[in-house]
Amino acid sequence: MAKYAIIGGTGFEEWLGLKINRQETVNTPYGYVQFPITYGMLVDIPVIFLSRHGPAHITPPHQVNYRANIWALKEAGVTHVVAINAVGGITVDAHPGAILIPDQVIDYTWGRSHTFYEVESNELVHTDFTYPYDTCLRAQLLAVGRRVNIPLIANGTYGACQGPRFETAAEINRLEKDGCNVVGMTGMPEASLAREVSLAYAACCMVVNWAAGRGGKVISMEDITVVLKESAEKVRFLLSEFLQELHR
Repeated sequence: MAKYAIIGGTGFEEWLGLKINRQETVNTPYGYVQFPITYGMLVDIPVIFLSRHGPAHITPPHQVNYRANIWALKEAGVTHVVAINAVGGITVDAHPGAILIPDQVIDYTWGRSHTFYEVESNELVHTDFTYPYDTCLRAQLLAVGRRVNIPLIANGTYGACQGPRFETAAEINRLEKDGCNVVGMTGMPEASLAREVSLAYAACCMVVNWAAGRGGKVISMEDITVVLKESAEKVRFLLSEFLQELHR
């Protein structure tokens, strides 16, 4: 039987409406998961919730222990993961308030532990990552979005940057030339690590601001907070309906 996990990013430090059964601090071969894993019920369906940045939103993107997070979910028996990301919009369709279900990713991060297959593992594995997000999970999310009248952008490329600073306008121009529709800081190596341990993984990207050099003004956390609140409500509803759809 499928077992589902939701990874929450900015704006999802906790999951409102989740009936918590227990929280567990987990140690892995790759260190501790930085914040307790929450086991609970969402619309009467068991789900595991994991916050990347913690309840107080204190861990920056480049210091998230992605390996520990993904390993812990796999060890907990999780089979399917939906990750929530707050991103900046680069292309015209990816405007603030839009929600993108990406089908591709370009990794611009550096210095992050991005594989389970280090020298110490005594194993060399080349993981196919042609299509980085699970096709079936993406299709199910998009179908639910259509059913409940939540507009979703069905295709797009996530540009994963290092953070924690925002990008320059020139960097965003480069990302657009590379084919990126949105930019974020936590999409990698999370997605590739999930693939390494055979987790079905999809991302739900909330566009909360125009990327640097777009939209005619500088990035404001106040503006981001307003859009984030509105988008978070839609995403909570979308994923609640998504879980129910899978269990019908």
